[in-house]
Parts: sequence; structure tokens; C-alpha cells
Amino acid sequence: MTKASRPYRPTLLEGLKDPLEAAEYLNAALEENASDFFLLALRNVAEAHGIKKLAEDTQLNRESMYRMLSEQGNPQLSSLTAILKEMGLRLAVEVEEAIPA
Repeated sequence: MTKASRPYRPTLLEGLKDPLEAAEYLNAALEENASDFFLLALRNVAEAHGIKKLAEDTQLNRESMYRMLSEQGNPQLSSLTAILKEMGLRLAVEVEEAIPA
């Protein structure tokens, strides 16, 4: 008899409400070096926080936010930072780890 499985998405979205978990999730997406993957991960984090509320709080159009966070999305830096700030996150640049000679 096979064991019934549970959908993972509700558990994922619940976990992504935590800023620390959301930051790790987004950093892992960035390490994939694929901008569309990062945007979809960011969309998951945004959905965990409620896209409608984020749109209102950031004064961005909800429909535009959905488009911006799609695979074909191309958000402006100001929009991206506004969304991240509202979720308690920020962009950062780090020095790449030096490769030993």
C-alpha cells in the first residue's frame, strides 16, 4: 500500500515567512546562476508574505508584480529592493571566495 503524500507548497510557503529561511532560499537560488530561477524563488517568498499586501505596502501594481516575478520578468532595481525591504530582506554584494593557488 502506498503512503499518501502531502503537497509541499503549503509547507514551503509557511517556512518562507521566516526572513532567515527566505534569505537562505533566495541565496541558494542565486547560486544557480539563473536569473529566472531567482525570480521564481522570489515569487515564492512574495507569495508567502502575500502578494496583494506586498503590492499595497510597496505601492507597486499587483499585476505588474506578478509579471515582474515571472520567468520572463525583468524588475527594476528599485522595485526589487522595495519588495525585499518589505519582507525584511536586502540585497548585498560579497567578495567571491578566493581560490587557493
